[in-house]
Amino acid sequence: MNGAQDTADLVVVGSGIVGLGAAYAAVRRGLRVIVVDRADAVTGATIRNFGHLCIGAQSGEARRYADASRELWLRLSQDAGFWLRESGTLVAARHDDEIAVLEAAARLGGIRMLEADELLRHAPLRREGLLGGAHIETDLQTDPRTAAAAIVRHLAALGVEFRFRTGVTALGAGRVDTTRGTLRCANVVVAVNHDIDQLLPEVAERHGVVRCALDMMRAAVTFRHPLAAPLFTGWSLVRYGRFDGPEAAALRERLHAERPDLAALDLNQMYTQLPDGSLIIGDSHATATSPAPFQPEAAFTAFLAEAEALFDMPTPRVLERWQGVYAKGSQEFLIERGDEGALVLAATTGIGMTTGLGLAEENLTAAFGWAPAMEGTS
Repeated sequence: MNGAQDTADLVVVGSGIVGLGAAYAAVRRGLRVIVVDRADAVTGATIRNFGHLCIGAQSGEARRYADASRELWLRLSQDAGFWLRESGTLVAARHDDEIAVLEAAARLGGIRMLEADELLRHAPLRREGLLGGAHIETDLQTDPRTAAAAIVRHLAALGVEFRFRTGVTALGAGRVDTTRGTLRCANVVVAVNHDIDQLLPEVAERHGVVRCALDMMRAAVTFRHPLAAPLFTGWSLVRYGRFDGPEAAALRERLHAERPDLAALDLNQMYTQLPDGSLIIGDSHATATSPAPFQPEAAFTAFLAEAEALFDMPTPRVLERWQGVYAKGSQEFLIERGDEGALVLAATTGIGMTTGLGLAEENLTAAFGWAPAMEGTS
């Protein structure tokens, strides 16, 4: 193709959640947008996660992007017609030090402490050893597999052109060279997450970007009642900025001393239940420039054992196992205007679904001098 078809106000490289956020920001301002992706659909970190939009556990810059993302997720779920619920997040506490972490965070607002009986009404847990917990009020939940595809369809209906199975070979001033020809444009956003090292290796090296590989699984479960929200455990509390402090440091020390096997997996023991009733279970973390594709069974064995110890249920039946992957860098976010003029964006930690829409909206507006999006534009 050539001519006007190969000209756009904005070319977005990458169709993950940050790239979709960039396209959404531009099309809401009446701009012509082309999204280029070498895969034939959204296949990366955006569909391989828990579907947990973890707003209330963030702090600082991440919380600002998360708050902006929350409004965009709510709007997109209505306009694009995918499942999303304002569930908040439940936290199960089975030790005094976990209660201490939650109480310290709750003093800042947005987190409500729960007695064990109230928590049990929302989560089908074993009563033995459960001290109580909390509800993180602002969080959302979606099904990442259906949400991403629905957003693509919605953006296409709004006029965004998606060119899948098209690789980008080079960037230049006002130009994106692809395996199907050259695109001319006013602005470029590169949002390829961990694959930044394949397109812009110097940027990746400058920001210390490597890959974090995750073991995850989905299982059929029999609960006495559904899990009303994503569920965190003590292992989750030591991962997020909102809980950082002396209480979390003490919790981490105790967890690592008692369960060095789980610490070696860099475990985030958390759960989300999808609308079909299946349970996403995970996850472990292993960092490398190119992680090995081989997934040790020890991680999955540990996931199932911990799930059975926590939930009041028969043995789960495993439906799927997969390897997630996301970019990990020296900071939480990679934001850079490259020499060729492209705006490079990535969430370089495991909170892309939570922050990606806001990350794109805020940084495109600032970098390209855009006015706020037009009211009433879907």
